[in-house]
Amino acid sequence: MAIEKTTNKLYWKISATFLFLLILVGVTYILISTYTAQNYYQKVSQKLQANLAESTIKEVRPFIDGRLDTMAIQDIMHSMMVINPSVEVYLLDTEGRIITYVAPYKRVQLDRVDLDPVKTFIASREKPFIKGSDPRHPGEKKVFSAAPIVEGDALRGYMYIILASEEQSAVSSTLFGSYMFSLGSKLFFITLISSLIIGLLAIWYITRSLRNIIGVVRRFKEGDLKVRIAPADSRDVPVLGETFNEMADSIVENIDQLRSVEMLRRELIANVSHDLRTPLAIMQGYIETLQIKEEQLSVAERQRYLQIVLNSAENLSHLISQLFEYSKLEAKQMELQKEPFFIGELAQDIYHKYQILAKAKNINLQVSIPRDIPLVFADVSLVERVLQNLMDNAIKYTPEHGDVTITLESVNGAVEVKIANSGTAIPDEEQSYIFERYQQSRATRDGKGAGLGLAIAQKIMELHNATIRVRSKINEGTAFMFRLPEWVG
Repeated sequence: MAIEKTTNKLYWKISATFLFLLILVGVTYILISTYTAQNYYQKVSQKLQANLAESTIKEVRPFIDGRLDTMAIQDIMHSMMVINPSVEVYLLDTEGRIITYVAPYKRVQLDRVDLDPVKTFIASREKPFIKGSDPRHPGEKKVFSAAPIVEGDALRGYMYIILASEEQSAVSSTLFGSYMFSLGSKLFFITLISSLIIGLLAIWYITRSLRNIIGVVRRFKEGDLKVRIAPADSRDVPVLGETFNEMADSIVENIDQLRSVEMLRRELIANVSHDLRTPLAIMQGYIETLQIKEEQLSVAERQRYLQIVLNSAENLSHLISQLFEYSKLEAKQMELQKEPFFIGELAQDIYHKYQILAKAKNINLQVSIPRDIPLVFADVSLVERVLQNLMDNAIKYTPEHGDVTITLESVNGAVEVKIANSGTAIPDEEQSYIFERYQQSRATRDGKGAGLGLAIAQKIMELHNATIRVRSKINEGTAFMFRLPEWVG
C-alpha cells in the first residue's frame, strides 16, 4: 500500500508538471502563430498595394506651377479612403513634414515622418517588406506605400499612404482576436487533451519501472539484503538500477565487515578475559595465602610467594602493553618515522641484549652480518620491536642446548633479515594463521602469553609494505624472514 501511494504521488506530480508544460507551450504557440499571421497579412497587403501611391500621383497633379492644389488632393484622398477605409493618405514635403492629409477624426499627432524607410522603399524595385512611421501613433511602425512627387525636374515631396489604418487595425484586431480565439481554443484543447492522454500513458509506462524499483528498495529496507534490481525492471532508468545495486553491494559488504569486527571484538573480549584472568588469579591466590598464613610462613616462603606475585604482575603488564600496541597498529594510529640506518648495528644490539637470556637457557646464540650490508630505509624503533618479538619467540620455543641465529643478507636491492631457531617445527597447516592475533601453534603452545607477538610484528611489516615469511621443517627448526628496502641516497 505504501509503495502504491508513493508511486501515485510521483505519477501525479509528473503529470501535473507535464500539464503545466503543455499549457505553457500551447500559449507560446498561439502567441507566435498570431504574431506570424499578422506579419504575413501585412506583408501581403504591402506587396499587393506597393504601387498605390504611384498610381494615385498619376491620377492627380498635386502641384501646379509649384503650388499645392489642395482641393484636388483632398478630393482624391477622401475618395481613396471611402473606397478603401484601410488606408490613410499623407502628402509630405521634401523634408518629411506633413503638408496635408486625410485621416478620420483628425487625430494626427506627428508633423513629420521619417524619410529613411520611404526612400528605401522607393529606391527598391522589389518593394521589400518595410514599415514606416505612423503619424497617428508615435513610436509605432506600419506598412505603407510611397512615391515621389516630381514637377518637371524638381522633387516637390512624397505621397505617403499607410496601408493599415487605425480603423483597419481596430477591426482587424477584433475579428482576428475572435477568430484566433475560436480556432486557437479548439486546436489548443484538442492538442492539449491528446497530448495529455499520450503523456499520461507514457508517464505511467515509465513509472512502472519505478514501481518495480521502489518494491525492491522496500524489500531491501525490510531486511532482504540479497534482493537486487533486475535489468528488465530498470530498462527505462538503467542508471538508477545500477546505482542501487552498487549501493546495496557496498552496504552488504560494510555489514559483513561490521559483523566480522563484532566477531573479532567478542573474540578479543574472550581472549583478553582469559589471558588477564590467569595472572590475576595467581596474584589473588598468593596474596590471600599471605594474608591467611602470614604467621605460619617462613621468610623464604613469603619471599617466594611475593616473587610469584611480582612475576604475574609483570606478565599482566606485558600483556596489557601488547594489547595496547596491537590495537594501535590495527587502528592504523601509528605513523612511520622512516629514516636510513644501519640494520647491522641494530642486529648487533639485539644480539647483545639477548645473549645473557640465551646463556641462562643454555641456548647457542649466533649472528651473521656481512661487512657490506647497506643502509635500509625504515622506522628504526618499529623494526627493533619486530626483532625483539621474533627473538622472544625464538628463545621461548628453542629447547636447551638449541641454536638461535640472526642472519642478514643483501638480496635484490633489499636486506633480508632471518631469525632461525632449532626445536619443534610448526605444522604446515598452522603456518598460515600463526600471524593472526591470539593464535599459537599447538606444537609450541604452553599456556603462556596471548599470541600477540607475531601478530604485532606482522602488522609493523605491513606498515612498511612488507611481510614476514615463515619456513619450518621437522628436525630442522623454524625461520622467520622479512626484507627491508636499501637506502638509495
